[in-house]
Amino acid sequence: MFKGQPKGLFALALANTGERFGYYTMLAIFMLFLQAKFGFNAAVAGQIYAIFLAGVYFMPLFGGWLADKIGFGKCVLTGIGVMFLGYLFLAIPTGADAVGKAAMFGALALIAVGTGLFKGNLQVMVGNLYDDPRYSSKRDAAFSLFYMAINIGAMFAPSMAKYVTNYFLGKDGLYYDASIPSLAHQFLDGTITAENSSRLADLAYSMTGASDLTAFSQLYIDKLSTSYSYGFGVACISLVISVLIYFFCRPWFKHADVNAKQAEAAHIAEQELTPQQTKSRIVALLLVFAVVIFFWMAFHQNGATMTIFARDYTQHVAEGFTRIGFNIWSLFLIAVSIYTLFSVFQSETSKGKTISAIATVALWGGAYAIYSTMDPVLDIQPSDFQQFNPFFVVALTPVSLAIFGSLAKKGKEPSAPRKIGMGMLVAAIGFLILTVASMGLASPKELGGNVSDVLVSPNWLISTYLVLTFAELLLSPMGISFVSKVAPPKYKGMMMGCWFAATAIGNYLVSIPALLWDKVPLWGVWTLLIALCLISAIFIFSIMKKLENATK
Repeated sequence: MFKGQPKGLFALALANTGERFGYYTMLAIFMLFLQAKFGFNAAVAGQIYAIFLAGVYFMPLFGGWLADKIGFGKCVLTGIGVMFLGYLFLAIPTGADAVGKAAMFGALALIAVGTGLFKGNLQVMVGNLYDDPRYSSKRDAAFSLFYMAINIGAMFAPSMAKYVTNYFLGKDGLYYDASIPSLAHQFLDGTITAENSSRLADLAYSMTGASDLTAFSQLYIDKLSTSYSYGFGVACISLVISVLIYFFCRPWFKHADVNAKQAEAAHIAEQELTPQQTKSRIVALLLVFAVVIFFWMAFHQNGATMTIFARDYTQHVAEGFTRIGFNIWSLFLIAVSIYTLFSVFQSETSKGKTISAIATVALWGGAYAIYSTMDPVLDIQPSDFQQFNPFFVVALTPVSLAIFGSLAKKGKEPSAPRKIGMGMLVAAIGFLILTVASMGLASPKELGGNVSDVLVSPNWLISTYLVLTFAELLLSPMGISFVSKVAPPKYKGMMMGCWFAATAIGNYLVSIPALLWDKVPLWGVWTLLIALCLISAIFIFSIMKKLENATK
């Protein structure tokens, strides 16, 4: 699995892991922050969330264009610095007034620009490592491993966000309750019903013994918002770690930090393409980009409508074996055990097999020990669900590599475009699970921003994340690998930027389900996403020959 890969892959992956840890710590609570601090409804918060995501993924287009001119490494380092400033400003608590909003939007703009300079160009350098004929056959596997590594950071992010939030709330004698932010804003706005007012009064009294609902509502909103801001500050620390890894390990990948202009100046041989080949490749890439727009529109509901579903429609406790999924350390041990288990079969010596087997049993024992000490009923928060996708990415990557490695040996491995089409079909199945879970539940319009009286099992969302992760593994690392392989040398940065620009458009379209959230039945939101995934799959399979011919 790891054997035969260049050291530069691991250095670049770890540098990206730190950055992604901070980013997903922020993203796990961003939607909740918008609604708690400013009182935005789902439509407005979803629009801001979508615009931010679109900016984060659109800016690599300009970052790639710039890197094709001045170099990938320069852009990566500049991007880290700009992102650091953005997260730092976002971490400073402000009021919920116009100044606070302006400060937040300014910080988000810096994060988007910094990510644009960093993200795509780092991945271009990963691809450049595999232009070397010694490693070219390992390109797809490398991007799967790279994707797995950065998801380790994403896996721990929601738990960090939850820890920071609860820690600072606890310092003020408060604790998290999903229903309080909405009720508090309703009370302060004068739109609260008598029933909800009574409910808020009960919560205020049980938490602090307060009877003044105005003071309690303002206090809770201020302290929760401040706790979220401190959570955003985690990203600053993770970026410092990323830049240290990048500097100290730079000798491992320095040779990959070369764009076409620099290669020409250094007399490094680059692949020569005819104008027709260049055009064919760019057209193939643009067709793939058109398809992935709708995948990311569906997939990134995890921080938007799926987070709201977790808050308003999903049980706020976990019982039975489900509890093991809500402890990040038990998940981590299980994920690592997948790799040691594979090592049992892949080790070339009996000693290696024995050590791997012992390690696997020990990891399973550790996970069970954590599970056995958990409370019978475990309180969970909406952001907790966002750790399942990166966990599944980390745990399922060796499974994916084993399956496609076996098919490759038989000459039957699907091409990258075919894997992308398969990923769209699997994504449709993921949202079908949520559709079934939503049957019979009150519509968001009927709830009016409150938590439903009928709550579904957390297993519905966990199952959805599992299936969507299968889709992601078929589509995202394969798509990035496809771009790095097919992009004409002179336009590598630009084409990787276009991949992220397509992602940006999909991220902006994330707002559409949020806009429909309190206008259509709950199942209707998920059915729309199913239809878009199926249409995209049909389209990509219809142009498969054109895509596969472009890679030859």
